[in-house]
Order: sequence, then structure tokens, then C-alpha cells
Amino acid sequence: MISRQGVEMDAVKVQAVTEWSSPTTVRELQRFLGFANFYRHFIRNYSAVAGLLTSLLREKPKRLAWTEQARVAFQQLKDCFTTAPILRYPDPDLPFMVEVDASSSGLGAVLSQRHGEPGKLHPCAFYSRKLTAAEANYDVGNWELLSIKAALEEWRHWLEGARHPFQVLTDHHNLEYLHGTKRLNPRQARWVLFFTRFQFTVTYHPGSKNGKADALSRQFEASSKPIQAELILPATTILAPVWWNLMEEIRWAHANELPPAGCPPNKIFMPLQFRPQVMQWVHEAPSSGHSGIRQSTQLICRRFWWPSLSPDVEGYIQACPMCAQARTSCQLPEGLLEPLPIPRRPSSHLSVDFLTDLPDSGGFTAVMVVVDRFSKGCKLIPLKGLPTAMQTAEAMFQHVFRNFGLPEDIVSDRGPQFTSRVWRSLYAQLGIGVSLSPGYHPQSNGQAERLNQEIDQFLRLYCSREQQQ
Repeated sequence: MISRQGVEMDAVKVQAVTEWSSPTTVRELQRFLGFANFYRHFIRNYSAVAGLLTSLLREKPKRLAWTEQARVAFQQLKDCFTTAPILRYPDPDLPFMVEVDASSSGLGAVLSQRHGEPGKLHPCAFYSRKLTAAEANYDVGNWELLSIKAALEEWRHWLEGARHPFQVLTDHHNLEYLHGTKRLNPRQARWVLFFTRFQFTVTYHPGSKNGKADALSRQFEASSKPIQAELILPATTILAPVWWNLMEEIRWAHANELPPAGCPPNKIFMPLQFRPQVMQWVHEAPSSGHSGIRQSTQLICRRFWWPSLSPDVEGYIQACPMCAQARTSCQLPEGLLEPLPIPRRPSSHLSVDFLTDLPDSGGFTAVMVVVDRFSKGCKLIPLKGLPTAMQTAEAMFQHVFRNFGLPEDIVSDRGPQFTSRVWRSLYAQLGIGVSLSPGYHPQSNGQAERLNQEIDQFLRLYCSREQQQ
């Protein structure tokens, strides 16, 4: 029911639930849970209450094993329908507040706003879910960080681009320093990159005062069933050790050659005969794309050390024949460069270009390159040849606008796709500005052009001498 106060349950539906008799078959329980699930957004701790009932259907039984615990959970869920709160309409003119929490079994979050003169906090939406088998293996810090990510994904349509910076309340003190953390693992780095789309501050809120989100996150803690690690690789993937028998050979070498006095205690001293192997593996791995001197040195320093590490890596990369053949010149052009203005938020200003005449791969011979000028994030869209203006617009809607929203301006060259009436009239209707670079001056669209060079260079290095692979 929609009213002036907000959204609430239909009284007729509530009466039907309170008079619902206990199910006697699997089909009847499925019907009840399907009905109740429609109203889960009104019920705090819905997953906690319905968890025992849904567990009765987990193994797809032919007969329903109705126990006293199931009867109590069934009655408790019916009672929740009579006490469900009214969810207030989110008001974009008011700042939001997101309360999050995580436990070893699940995540929980509450989206709230302060309404009225006293500024009373009213719930706008509830969110909770169980951890997957892989997520259950995270540590506490990653659980809490995951709860923030899950909440922002759930209410992204309200929080991304909000008029006011919003506040995130968590009972994990370390997350207050999230925006200033310099050392992140790859998973955390991806999440922090996602957070750049939002304007928010993280505030520590003790668990004793964070009852709503805390209760939502601890909905499955009563279960004692052990969690099995989930294999996320395809069944056809062959797992093999990365370092072969190199570590064993290093141990044998250490028996005859002790590490020097300056070796850090948390690093492995690399004997002379194995240093070329390590530099080759780090520099020429397909995933590294023949990384530069600085990146290769950092990768080796994470685990290994020897006195002349930096000059050895520099000499090895400068002598690499593939780098000499495939790398493009990074020398600055003559004259003064005037960069485009820096956008104020992610996905508001984009640069678009095409990379064409690539070897055929599954029918695809071109790549549409879309760069966010604020975050420098990119979206690479495979295409079957150079597209028309309508095909370009369809690709932008399908792969960019649906995921990141409508931008304010798009920078491109003067290709026929971007100068056509279709492109201009369509984007005029959407309120998107079209900025065209001057003729024969691709530097105006420098971010997309530079990324084209990086992609082209990586493909040349990856394919090595077999250009058709």
C-alpha cells in the first residue's frame, strides 16, 4: 500500500497471512514462502526468521519434515507481518545514512534518512544476505568491507550521484581509514575503485549501538553446518605450481651459500644462478605484458631480495628484444599540451575511440574503447568491424549507459559515427554533450588514444612473433 507516510503492507494480505494454516506438504510450504518473500523488504531479519523454513526445502525432499522448531519459525514469520514498519520514501533532497555490519554467516545493512523537525531516523530499506562459500573464507576486515560494497550495490540508484555526501556507519574501526589506505590486495583494490563512484564518509559506530545492521548480518549464525570451499575455476582447468621446483632448488643453494648480512628478514635471498629465471618469469609472464622496470622491481621485491636487484632488473629489461620491437615511444610531443578539464565525479565525462584492423578472433576485428576521464577506468567493447552511428549508439547503451548511467559529455574524433545526425539528435534528446576533436589533432582525445597504444602494445607483446595467434 502506498500512502503519504510511505510504503506499507496491504491489510488484506496481512490478514490472509495471519490466518494461514501450517503447511503439511512441500508444495504448501513453497507457496507460503513465495508469498512471504514478496514482502521481505518490509521485514527486518527476514532471512533469519525464514532461514529454518527454507532449509527444509534445501535437499528437495518429497515429504515435509515438520518439526516443533519449524512450527515456531512459521508462527514467528507470520507475527512479523503484523509488526512490519512503514518504509519511508527516499528523499533525494535529504542526506542518506547507511548502517552496515557483517558476521561469519551473513551481511546486513539499513538505508535511513532523518525526517521531521526532531530529525528522527526512519528506515527506507533493509538488506541482508548469506555469505557464499568463498566469501565465508574472508577475514573480518574483508567481511566488513564486503558489507559496504553489497549495500552500495543494492542502493546504487539512490546513492550514486546523491546531492549530499552520505554517511556509512560500521562497527569495524579500521574502515575509518579506508580512503587513505595505500596497501591493498587485488580484491580490495577493485572494491575501492568501485567506491570512487560515491561520495561518503565512514564513521565508526560500536556494535552495541549498531543493532539494526548487526541483527541483519547474524541471521545464519545458529547453523553449525561446516562451510565447504567453493571451487571457482572451470572443471577443465589444470592447476600447476607456479614456481616449479625453483623454491626447492633455492633451499639446496642456501645450504652452501648463506644470505648476506643486509638481507631483510621477511625476504628470500636469491642466489646468483636463479636470478635470470625470476626476472624472466616476472617480466615475460602473459599477464604482465612485459612490465616496465619499476613494476617488475616491485613484483620481485615482494618476496625476493639480492644486493644488486634494481640494476639487474633494469639491465634485463633494457636488453629485452621484444620490448625493443613492440614498445612505443613515450617521448612528449613538441609544444605545450593543454589538458581537458578534470571532471568532478566518475562517469560524467567519457572519451571514445576505435581500435580497428585487428586479426579476426571469433568474427571480431575491432574494439570500441571507452575511457572515464575522471577515474581513468576503461571499457573495451569487441565489435565485428567498424560500426555505423546506430550500432555505436546501441553499443554505448548496452555496455556503458546501462552500467554507469548517462554522462554529461562525450569526447571523440570526427569519425562518421560521431558527426552523423543520428548521433547528434539522439544525444541531444538525452542531454549529453558531444565534443569533437579538431581534425588531424588526435591529442585532444589523448586518454582514449593513449589507451589504444597500450592495447596495441600488449597485443604485440602477448602474441610475440606469432602475430596470428
